[in-house]
Amino acid sequence: MEPPDPRNLVPPGRTTPFAVFVGLVLVVAVLLTVGPLVSFAGTLPDLPAAFWTMAVLAVACDARPFLPPGRRPSSSAVFPSTCFTFAILLGWGLGPAVAVQAVAVLVSGIRMRHAPWRVAFNAGQYAVALAAAYAVTRLGPGGIFDGGRLGWTDIVAIGGAGVAWFAINYGLVTTAVRLRFGERWWPNARHGLPFELLSTGSLLLLAPVLVTAARASAALVPLVLVPLFAVYRMARLTVEQHQLAAIDPLTGLPNRKALLSEVNEQVHRHAERAARGEPGARLALLLIDLDRFKNVNDALGHAVGDRLLVEVSARLTDLVPAPDLVVRLGGDEFAIVMTGVDDVTQARALADQVVRVLAEPVALDGLPLDVGGSIGIALYPEHGEDFATLMRHADVAMYDAKHRNDTVAVYTAESDHNSAERLGLLADLRRVLDAGAAGRPAAPDGPSGGSGDAPVVRGGDGAALTATPVVRQRGAGRWFRRRHRPPVVASDDELIARIVTGADPILRRSVRPADPAVVPGEPWSGPVGAHRPGDEVPSAAGAVSGGDPAGDAGEITMYYQPQIAIATGEVVGVEALLRWRHPRRGMVDPEELIRVAEQSAVMRLLTRRVVDDVVEQLAKWSAAGLGLRAALNVSVRDLHTGEIADQIADRLTRYGVPPERLQLEITEGALMADPRRVLTTITRLHRIGVGIALDDFGTGYSSLQHLRRLPLSEVKVDRSFVLGMTEDSDDAAIVRSTIELGKALGLRVVAEGVEDEKTWRMLHAAGCDAAQGWFYARPMPAEELVAWLGRYRPVRPIGGHEEPDVPRRSPR
Repeated sequence: MEPPDPRNLVPPGRTTPFAVFVGLVLVVAVLLTVGPLVSFAGTLPDLPAAFWTMAVLAVACDARPFLPPGRRPSSSAVFPSTCFTFAILLGWGLGPAVAVQAVAVLVSGIRMRHAPWRVAFNAGQYAVALAAAYAVTRLGPGGIFDGGRLGWTDIVAIGGAGVAWFAINYGLVTTAVRLRFGERWWPNARHGLPFELLSTGSLLLLAPVLVTAARASAALVPLVLVPLFAVYRMARLTVEQHQLAAIDPLTGLPNRKALLSEVNEQVHRHAERAARGEPGARLALLLIDLDRFKNVNDALGHAVGDRLLVEVSARLTDLVPAPDLVVRLGGDEFAIVMTGVDDVTQARALADQVVRVLAEPVALDGLPLDVGGSIGIALYPEHGEDFATLMRHADVAMYDAKHRNDTVAVYTAESDHNSAERLGLLADLRRVLDAGAAGRPAAPDGPSGGSGDAPVVRGGDGAALTATPVVRQRGAGRWFRRRHRPPVVASDDELIARIVTGADPILRRSVRPADPAVVPGEPWSGPVGAHRPGDEVPSAAGAVSGGDPAGDAGEITMYYQPQIAIATGEVVGVEALLRWRHPRRGMVDPEELIRVAEQSAVMRLLTRRVVDDVVEQLAKWSAAGLGLRAALNVSVRDLHTGEIADQIADRLTRYGVPPERLQLEITEGALMADPRRVLTTITRLHRIGVGIALDDFGTGYSSLQHLRRLPLSEVKVDRSFVLGMTEDSDDAAIVRSTIELGKALGLRVVAEGVEDEKTWRMLHAAGCDAAQGWFYARPMPAEELVAWLGRYRPVRPIGGHEEPDVPRRSPR
């Protein structure tokens, strides 16, 4: 049994006001037209042939009205009878026009399967509109087409009658829609007004011409069908082109253009539903991307891929009930518009059904093809209130599902790496990099000279440094070598006092922290080099500073964290860490900074800036007699292009820095992204003489094969293992094994995230070469590092290689 046309139904709760309105319209129509209709019955024999010709054409044309494009075209169909009945009104009065219009409405209602109440209302609305138009014509001199030439008052009367007909008819229709569906009157009226003015207004303007032709000869009346037919055919061709533009030619499903139109319409309807407090006021947009479809295209050809898409579209169409819409966006992407949703669980339930349908193999030419799908869900209004936002958020959720190797994901702001906030952050980052490049002095042609006769002191590695008179208190642990240490002079500046305290591994442990939640010396779970809660960023020369939030993007600077040889306590190098203080966001998290930059070409500018800063700083330290090695991190994009090798070689030559003073740290994830291209870039850097370290070892995909094939000089044990080695025997075993493996391969082993003495002692017992972390010093600007080196005194562990007891996990 065919379901009833929803256009013939009245929503629950709207029946009474709508029925009252329809009844009032019918009563007014009867009162206005009963007299003219009675008079018309008595004049039937006297009506000319021209009238009967128009009457027949009016009824015949309405049997096949013009239907504009859309999923519900009957709501705004154009009825040509308007032209003929308005002409009859002008030529023969109200009674004949109402009678002919009623017959035409009855014929079109039967043809389009309208409900009886709808046929009656349409007849009533036309009758009222014709009566209003007739009243306007009576305000004129009367007898407009009785013969002779038309005067300006006649033209005004005809124009006023047309305006009255249109205003009354359009007002009644839009009011009926408002009462029937509870939608706002003016937005709906304004939305359909241009189309109605063009279509119905053209028919009304044609009526005076038709009356004039009828006065001359009845034979001229049918000639009006020629322009009407021409307009009808042109409109029909336009509709067909419009429909073809909204249909995917391969699958026959609606395409992106149709999706845009449907979502915009449904968003408006669901907003009205939510305003009325009705259930099902949410809209779900499901974005589907087929998995392994590219493999099918590559292996079997595009013809088989097209057949697979047709089969997938058929399965989705069979699964998704009306009025929900299935759309093919292009390629292997589909979308589903799910209406009347109460919560996200309903959308997830449909998504799970889609996953099960797609999981079934598709048999093509006897070959079963397995094609799954990843689905992202965005919900209106929680995840967006317009098509563009819903589409983007559904896309984010879909890629989040792929990234997590899941099948269905609902949009969350945490997974949106391209939010407006991050795009703004990316724009600010580009601005600050461009500003830094514009203000950067040209690189020297060779190494710079010394600093004159300033007094020098010896740093932790024995290098000569400019003396900085900072005194410190005596503080040696039972397993440190005893050294005389002068007393500390307290500073009146709390910030300076905290800097001095935080930079000294002995003094830091002897001072009670102000914030009980942040204990110096205790493990810190934040990123390496990140500032702990409550820590202030030193306002040293070269450090970043806040600016005008409206026009300043802050300043990029490099911080350096010392790397200490565990056995001797000497500073053997530093790791360069990027820092950016934003004028509005404060200190930007380094991981977020890299994540934002790495997705765009800004990463190239950022890497160039980092390389320039670090190599220039190495040259300055060399001029001061400080021979530190600096390590810096590079991204996947840098290793793929290979441009970084040329840049580093050029900067080392221009600044006169020996290549062995620079070391690049690569992660295992970067290595596995494209091993061949990455290996090519690393090999070039190795030939230049730049050291290569494998960072975060043990957290990625790595393998012993990488350690065997890559030209590495160092392996860094990830902080996630180092932080837990004092409490977890498994972490301790992993650290020990990594150290032993590095030693066997002739590699230097550096431990990250050393936060307390116990960890340091365990690393020494395991034979680790070097370490870095808050136990020694936090990251600091270059100028502060020089001062710190002037104060630093090497500390060495005392005793043998006995390893403290580590709590063991309970058996699994």
